[in-house]
Amino acid sequence: MSPYSSSAVLPDPAARRERAKERLYVFCQSGGWLLLLALQFFFSYAMAPGKKHTAEELWSSRSLVTLVIAVAWLTTHYTRLLIHRRGWKELGWRALTPRILATASVQSALWTFVAFAYPYAVLQMPVPPNTPLVPWIAITWINGVLVFTGWLCVYFFYHLFDRYNRLQIEQLRLAAEVKEAELRALKSQVNPHFIFNALNSVRALIDEDPARARLAVTQLANLLRYSLQSAQAETVPFEDELRVVNDYLALEQVRHEERLRLRLDIAPETLGLAVPPLVLQTLVENAVKYGISPRPEGGEIQITARCEDGQLRLRVTNPGELDTTPSGAPRRSTGVGLSNAAARLRHFFGHRASLRIHAEAASMVVAEVSVPVQAARP
Repeated sequence: MSPYSSSAVLPDPAARRERAKERLYVFCQSGGWLLLLALQFFFSYAMAPGKKHTAEELWSSRSLVTLVIAVAWLTTHYTRLLIHRRGWKELGWRALTPRILATASVQSALWTFVAFAYPYAVLQMPVPPNTPLVPWIAITWINGVLVFTGWLCVYFFYHLFDRYNRLQIEQLRLAAEVKEAELRALKSQVNPHFIFNALNSVRALIDEDPARARLAVTQLANLLRYSLQSAQAETVPFEDELRVVNDYLALEQVRHEERLRLRLDIAPETLGLAVPPLVLQTLVENAVKYGISPRPEGGEIQITARCEDGQLRLRVTNPGELDTTPSGAPRRSTGVGLSNAAARLRHFFGHRASLRIHAEAASMVVAEVSVPVQAARP
């Protein structure tokens, strides 16, 4: 099979994570109990340096300690399988606490039975004189409960932390999906909004001037192409955005003729910077609709672009009076275009971007957009 075949399967991140967790368990399980075995040997002999032991006593003691540790290793390993089968890893601490204590008690009972049955029943070792056997067994069982409870707590703490991490990852994934869905919805609202207004301009030309109507159809085709292409991109070069705004204004000038005048003040260094698609077009459309169309004498729209303090600042100025709703949109407007533009800025740049509309002077309205300076992707 070719390595480039469509049936080739890439490594599954979830499967890799599970294999890594399995390797970590084997390492910690084996290493922990082997460390405890080494400590048992150390405390058995290093703490009594003056005491002499026969070879038989050494063999019996070492074999007993090794057997007890091996039983603990096997007990905890198969307890892990039981935990997985019964779904205890998904329980909360209130439900887990009695299960941990009961499981540790049973494990310790088995451990204690092996620790006393093997030396005194199998090896026939004599009970040390003056040693109360029952308290000795009870103390051993309590120590075992503490050891196994510690093992279970560490095990469940690890899985609790792992579950928390998986939950955080899932929340981030869902948030990203919601954000993407919201952006698609915002774009689907913006694109028909400006296309509808552009079509009205083309319709006004058909009977008056067929030649200019053909040119307007070309300009409208540019608008439609840009709309479709920009819907797949988060940002576009400002130069492309400015070009489509010029096409839009050319269509509007057909309808408004001398009533619509345009002044551009564009810094050359801004042309290659990135902006969200259709943001400038939305501001210009708003300026034409509410600043030029209602005024018999029309007016001038000025578009300014500058880089200041690490921000790309776009200004669209038009004549008119600022009469806004509480949301900041012109009172006669539905507010869909401006609110969507503001929402897209928040999605792309967060608090680093802004959109505001204000009255700069008498009968003059300014819409300003500020976004972080970043180069457009090629």
